[in-house]
Amino acid sequence: MQTLQELGEAVATRRKRLGLKQGDVAAQAGITPESLSRLERGRSAEFGARKLLAVLAVLGAELEVVTQGQAGNLDELRRERAQGSR
Repeated sequence: MQTLQELGEAVATRRKRLGLKQGDVAAQAGITPESLSRLERGRSAEFGARKLLAVLAVLGAELEVVTQGQAGNLDELRRERAQGSR
């Protein structure tokens, strides 16, 4: 992931796959539904680390710090394709 928008989309996708409502996740994480909605839409540049970790805990997910280029993932594939088309 490279942007807050992508992070928000990943959170929303995980929540929906689990069949959870924004209000339920927000309540369990101790944040407002509006705050979670802004995160999911990539509209919350000031979403704190504690809030993010609480949301991820509710969703059974975690952050992993990976050095760019060290993992075969969709972001890396996109970069490779973009470089190859130049």
